[in-house]
Amino acid sequence: MYWVVSISLVFINKWLLSNSDILLDAPLFITWFQCLVTVILCIILSKVSSAIPDKLSFPNLDFKWQTIMPLSCVFFTMVVFNNLCLKYLDVAFYFVARSLTTVFNVVLTYLILHKKTCCKAIACCGVIIAGYITSVLQENGLGTLSLSGLFYGLSASFSVSLFSIFISKKLPNVDGSVWRLTFYNNLNTSVLFIWLNSQLGVFISYLGFFFWSMMLISGIFGFAISYVTTWQIQVTSPLTHNISGTAKAAVQTIIATILTLHFKSILWWLGNLMVVAGSIAYAYVRHKLRVVVEKDDSSAER
Repeated sequence: MYWVVSISLVFINKWLLSNSDILLDAPLFITWFQCLVTVILCIILSKVSSAIPDKLSFPNLDFKWQTIMPLSCVFFTMVVFNNLCLKYLDVAFYFVARSLTTVFNVVLTYLILHKKTCCKAIACCGVIIAGYITSVLQENGLGTLSLSGLFYGLSASFSVSLFSIFISKKLPNVDGSVWRLTFYNNLNTSVLFIWLNSQLGVFISYLGFFFWSMMLISGIFGFAISYVTTWQIQVTSPLTHNISGTAKAAVQTIIATILTLHFKSILWWLGNLMVVAGSIAYAYVRHKLRVVVEKDDSSAER
């Protein structure tokens, strides 16, 4: 389910972003609309849950949006840069363009949390960086590299890493509820985008029913990805989810190259393979380290 929802969302967003070039701020408007749909769906589910609590479990929501506004600002940059990256780059290269998230995680964890990373994990990051550079050089050689897209990909990777570090600090402010956090982040992001509302009439006059149907579907899928991500972690494990996410990205890359009929060199695929292998190895190393730490903590308590 996670793979279907995630891959579908990427391709729907790519279609929306690539077919609305007539409007200068289309990527920003699309991002705002998707956040707004998530806010509305959260409110609806909260109301339904209050009416039939035995059939649907969803936390009560209030509008204390100030609680996590700093985190929402990071979330804002994350979703904006993600969509801008997807607009300027092919889906086939989208995964690699954002693959330095793991590397930024290691750097920011040291700079912000003052926690060091083991040598094995750093070696995995080295493999990811090597794969990233190889893929970028090959993409440039094929003449399909966008420097703007590359910049947005790096910015998205940095924002995702920053968000993942700050999220643990802000979860207690929403009683540990991922759904409340999702609601607040999307609500605050919608507010930050509020200046785009004045352009709604322009969008309606230029674009037809099919476009708005796709916009609505993308918003629903954007909401669904939050659910299926949480669900997959609950029924499997964080390690399995990380590996699944990386494998999904690899399959997404293959599907994109088949659909677009773009020939890629062997070195291009090798670069992608290095990024995938480095990411999976990093997830495994971090998991083993976490298990050792938990064992030591259990022994100390005894």
